[in-house]
Amino acid sequence: MIWKPVSLVSMATSTDRRSGLRLEVEGVRKAYGAVEVLKELSLAIGSGEFVAVVGRSGCGKSTLLRLIAGLERPDGGDIRVSSGSETQLNGEIRVMFQEARLLPWRKVLDNVGVGLAGNWQEYARRALRQVGLEQRAEGWPAVLSGGQRQRVALARALVSHPCLLLFDEPLGALDALTRIEMQTLIETIWLEERFTALLVTHDVAEAVTLADRIVMLEHGRVSADIPVPLPRPRERGSSAFAALEGEVLRRILGREPVESAPNRQEPVRLVSAT
Repeated sequence: MIWKPVSLVSMATSTDRRSGLRLEVEGVRKAYGAVEVLKELSLAIGSGEFVAVVGRSGCGKSTLLRLIAGLERPDGGDIRVSSGSETQLNGEIRVMFQEARLLPWRKVLDNVGVGLAGNWQEYARRALRQVGLEQRAEGWPAVLSGGQRQRVALARALVSHPCLLLFDEPLGALDALTRIEMQTLIETIWLEERFTALLVTHDVAEAVTLADRIVMLEHGRVSADIPVPLPRPRERGSSAFAALEGEVLRRILGREPVESAPNRQEPVRLVSAT
C-alpha cells in the first residue's frame, strides 16, 4: 500500500507521545521519460531511527523522498508506513524543504499553524518555543534571517507531532555556522520527540553528525548502508568522525570499489547509535 498525504484536521495533545513510524520501501521504480531514476530500490527504516541518504547529484535522493512524502507516485514497487497502533496518518508525516516556503503576508505564528484546526495557536507557540523563536511569533517573515526562517519551517513541521519527518536538504542554503547550529537543534528535538527521520543531504559531515545510518544511492539503487556507531553528540574534530566522513566521501567519489547492495527481500539490518 502506498500512503497518500492527508490534510490535518485535528491536533494531538501535547501529552500524546507517539512513537516513530516504521518505513519500508520495496522494489520502487521511478522514471521521467526515458531516464530511469530509481531502479528496484529497497530500504527499511526502523521506528525512531534517523537515516541520512547521500550520493551524487541525480542519483535519486530527492525523488525517493518525494515518493515517500506522497508528492509523486512510483512507477512500481511499494512504500509502506506502519506504527504500533491503528491510527490515521493525519499529520504524522511531514516534510521540511530546502526553502522555508513561508507566506510573506502571514505572521510567523500563522505560518507555523497553516492548515491546522482547533486550538492550534497553543501548539504553534510550543513549536516556536522548541526552535527558540517564541518571541518572534507576532513578527513577519521578511525581517527574519535565513536561519530563523528555517527554524520557523522546522516549527511548522513539528507542530503536529509527526511520527515521520522528511528533510529535503533543509540546511543547504545556510552559512556554515548557522548550519551547525541547526543540526544541533534538529538532533536535540529528535532525541526528545523520537520521531523517525529521513534526511536527504549533499553534506557528508551533516550525515555523520545526525544519522544512525548513512544510505548511499548510486545509479538509482542502494549501493552502501553504513552504520554510524559514534556516541552523541558527535565530535566533529575527532579522529573517528573524520575517518567515517572520509570513508563515505571516498565511496561517493568512487575512490574505492563500492559493493552493490542486493535487492533485499527482508528489511535492512538496523543499527542504532550508542
